[in-house]
Amino acid sequence: MANIRPLRRPSAAPAARNGAPRRPAPVLSAPARDYTYDGTFEGLLTVLFTIYDSKAAPNSIQPEAAVQGGLFAAPAPTDTNEALAARVWEGLLKSMDQEARTRLYHVFLSEDADREMLIFRYVDLALRSAQDIAENYANADVRRVQRLAQMMFREKHRMEAFVRFEKTQDELFHATIEPDMDVLPLIAAHFTKRYADQRWLIYDRRRHYGLYYDLTRTDVVQFENPVGAKSSDISATVLDEREPLFRLLWQSYFDHVNIPERKNLKLHRRHMPLRYWRYLSEKQPREQRFVPIDNKRPPGDANLRLEKE
Repeated sequence: MANIRPLRRPSAAPAARNGAPRRPAPVLSAPARDYTYDGTFEGLLTVLFTIYDSKAAPNSIQPEAAVQGGLFAAPAPTDTNEALAARVWEGLLKSMDQEARTRLYHVFLSEDADREMLIFRYVDLALRSAQDIAENYANADVRRVQRLAQMMFREKHRMEAFVRFEKTQDELFHATIEPDMDVLPLIAAHFTKRYADQRWLIYDRRRHYGLYYDLTRTDVVQFENPVGAKSSDISATVLDEREPLFRLLWQSYFDHVNIPERKNLKLHRRHMPLRYWRYLSEKQPREQRFVPIDNKRPPGDANLRLEKE
């Protein structure tokens, strides 16, 4: 669901896979409801199925953990059904292409305050339109979906570029991030492919879960949060003893490739926003400067040569 593949857009909305024209969306004639779900994407897809199955439009769609009901509102809880969710996800391709469908997943991961209703309105518009709506930028919802998908795409690439690992004593490479959006599902494939020869953990401090790769597969993991401690904190005692040297060498490399005469802080912050600096070794205060060993002369003197004449 997380990969974007550019496609040539047809002028009309895609037909059903069997070639028959798709059925029009049912009229939502029943009284509107306030839907709640478990906060997962599969749960939201189940809500979409329930809306059209019951013909009851949503007043609101909210995660159960953050329900804000009205004075006279009676929430309609929806249990997640993975089979129905898969049916809805596959069925969306009858009304939109794969790239547009992927945008909906990105909108969900964006954690926008109106994401559930935005996804519903976009899907409903696609179901009721005879034309492809993906480039109908006269519509505010289409513009918003496109905008959020672009923001998620940029956040994904920044996380792929700015993650810095620390090595622990048990050969685990650990990184802590706190992105503005929920990007872990989108960066999993990149890090699994790039670091396939080492165990690693990327932990999202804001959302309290992470990705763990054990040399065979990447899993979603969660940790119990001890009282008074941050679940992502790693004591210096569990870091590899060479980790401070690795950090120092990386900072030294950064300092040496930097060209002070070409410094442009405005451009630098545009490509590397300030909020990401907390993850970057090269942006941390220098505890000490790297000084190369200068008391080891190479065997250039005839008396010090290693090879025999």
